Amino acid sequence: MFDVNAAAMHGGTDAQGVPAHDFSTNRNACGPCPTAVKALQAAHVAQYPDPQYTVLRQQLAAFHGVALERILIGGSSSELIHRITLHVVRSGGKSVQFPRHHYGDYLQAARVWRLALCRRTETATPPLLSWACEPSSPLGAVEDIWPAWQQGPEAKEWRVLDCAYRPLWLEGDAPERALDAVWQLWTPNKALGMTGVRAAYAIAPVHAPAAEMQALRALAASWVVGTHGVAMLQAWVTDEVQQWLAQSRATLRRWKAQQLALCERLGWQVLPGHQANYFVVRLPVDDVAQSLAGLRAQGIKLRDCASFGLPGHVRLGVLPPISQAALERAWLSLK
Repeated sequence: MFDVNAAAMHGGTDAQGVPAHDFSTNRNACGPCPTAVKALQAAHVAQYPDPQYTVLRQQLAAFHGVALERILIGGSSSELIHRITLHVVRSGGKSVQFPRHHYGDYLQAARVWRLALCRRTETATPPLLSWACEPSSPLGAVEDIWPAWQQGPEAKEWRVLDCAYRPLWLEGDAPERALDAVWQLWTPNKALGMTGVRAAYAIAPVHAPAAEMQALRALAASWVVGTHGVAMLQAWVTDEVQQWLAQSRATLRRWKAQQLALCERLGWQVLPGHQANYFVVRLPVDDVAQSLAGLRAQGIKLRDCASFGLPGHVRLGVLPPISQAALERAWLSLK
């Protein structure tokens, strides 16, 4: 069952400040991307951006090879999650389906608008909002939704794929998917190592009605993305940034192999199936919260996976060897 009263949980900065070694988020640890940082520094902050984001949308459409009308700008993927959920409710939506383990904002938005909550294995009342994320969060695995999504929906259904981590796919290439048939959420700040800059976009299915796109744009606040967010998204589509990203994936693969070897030395059980720059482990302790607090006191933060439905487990983003060494020293000091 879902805990409808659970508060949204996130990694990263907390009341103790920025962790010296932050394994709790999935940002690209090779970042911030230098070219994107320069773009932010050069951003013209004295004026509002174009409220229609015309040039930005043209650039994103060209980057993905889609029609301009399919691009929807958002303040972040979380903002778009809430906006899409509201649109579904206004359009008569009755229920929402989640993966077994999932990002908390899907549930938070559904709870706010009182949609019926269903696992994928449960019967849902149409019209239906269906969420997936690939690589998945927190496991970083291949989603199991595609056989069902390759079939036409029996009733009205909004199918949304969160693509937050597709640019950080490390185990070979990301699989080919029929993305034109689903909503796509793209959040480049993670791949660029710039999660402090909030901006994202959605790509509508190829046959999305124009009236639906208009309704979703009308739900956004004016200038939903500021000048710095625009600069980041414009940098995202450049060849220079994409080359940097490809090089960073090679580095992350090396760091990930070292980090997996560290987990083996420490006796941490790594859950299989991880494809991206993060993975989940089961800690060999009875009190995970106490261990995490001990690590946090030494400047190291891991992501407790209890809110994902995985008590006793933590998620680790891949960090450089110096951070891995600090984690090993801190963990051994707790014994």
